[in-house]
Amino acid sequence: MEPFPPSKAKPFNDVFNRKIVLPPPVWLMRQAGRYLPEYREIRATAITFLDFCYTPRLAAEATLQPIRRFGFDAAILFSDILVVPDALGQKVSFESGEGPRLDPLQTAEDIAKLHPEIDLRKLAPVFETIDRVKSALPPETAFIGFCGAPWTVASYMIAGKGTPDQAPARLFAYRHRDLFHRVIDLLVSASIDYLSAQIEAGVEAVQIFDSWAGVLPAHEFEAWCLAPVKAIVDGLRAKYPSIRIIAFPRGIGPRLSSFAASSGAEALGLDTAVDPVWAAAAIDRNIILQGNLDPLALVAGGKALEDAARHILKAFAGRPHIFNLGHGILPETPIEHVEQLLKIVRSEG
Repeated sequence: MEPFPPSKAKPFNDVFNRKIVLPPPVWLMRQAGRYLPEYREIRATAITFLDFCYTPRLAAEATLQPIRRFGFDAAILFSDILVVPDALGQKVSFESGEGPRLDPLQTAEDIAKLHPEIDLRKLAPVFETIDRVKSALPPETAFIGFCGAPWTVASYMIAGKGTPDQAPARLFAYRHRDLFHRVIDLLVSASIDYLSAQIEAGVEAVQIFDSWAGVLPAHEFEAWCLAPVKAIVDGLRAKYPSIRIIAFPRGIGPRLSSFAASSGAEALGLDTAVDPVWAAAAIDRNIILQGNLDPLALVAGGKALEDAARHILKAFAGRPHIFNLGHGILPETPIEHVEQLLKIVRSEG
C-alpha cells in the first residue's frame, strides 16, 4: 500500500479505510488525567470520582482538555469501565488512594440481585457528556467511546476491588462455572447495549479494554476473553456495520495473532510488552495496529523517548497504524514530553 496523506477531515478515520496515513494519527490512553494541571483543577470540584464521571459538564471538559492542549487526532470519552456494574445494580464507589470498591459477588443470590439488563437511564449523564463533546470537538478530531471487556469487568465484580492477578475471579470461574458464565453473558449483553447507546449519542469508534486478559491460562482464554469480545463485536456489527472497533487484550503475548484473526475487531491495541517488529510480521495486514510506546519512556523523555518512538514508527511503516501507548499515560508524565512525542510522530511523512 502507498502512503496516504492525512485528509483534512479525520486522519484517525482514514486509517480505518486501510490507508497508510503519514504522519500516523495519534492519541494516548488516559490522555485526560492527573498529569494535566487543568484536569487536577476540575477534579477537585467533585466529591468522588464517580460523581466526576456522572457530571456531564466536568466529564466533557476532561475529555476536551487534552485535545485543546495537544491536538490529538482522537478524543476518548472520559468515564470508567465500572459504570456498567453500577448500572446493573451493583454498588460501586471509589475510595481515595485505594481505587474502586464494589459489593463483591460471592454467591448465586448476589448475582440474582443484579438487574437482568443494563439500566441505560442510570447512564444518561454519560450520553449527555458525549453530546457535549461532540458539539465542541474540532472537525478533524475523531471521537472514541469505550467499555471494559466482560472478563476484566467481571474480575472487579467478583473480587469487589482490583487485585494483582485476579485470583478471586479465576477461582470463582473454576468453582462456579455456570454462575460465572451467567455474569459474563450479562456483561456481554450490557456492553452491547451500552456501546450502542454511545454510538447513537455520537461516538465514531469504540475500544474494548480487556486490561486483565493476560492473567488467563490458555485453556480459559477463549471462554472468558476471546468469545465474549467476539460476541460484543458481532452484536455491534449487526446493528452498526460500519462502526470502528478497537480491541485491547492486554498482556496476551503471542495469542494476539489468533485473537486478531477471530475477534472480529478491525483494530488491535498492543500493550507495552509486545515487540512491534513481531506484531507487524505476525498479525494479518488487514488488522489495524495501535500502540505501543512504553508509558515510562514517555516519562523519561529525551533520547530514550525518541529512540522508542522511532522504533515503533519504523516497525509499523508500510501498514495502517495508530500511534498510542502500550498502557495508560502515567500521572507523573511531564507535559513537555508529550509535546516532544507529538513532534516526533508528526515529523513522519
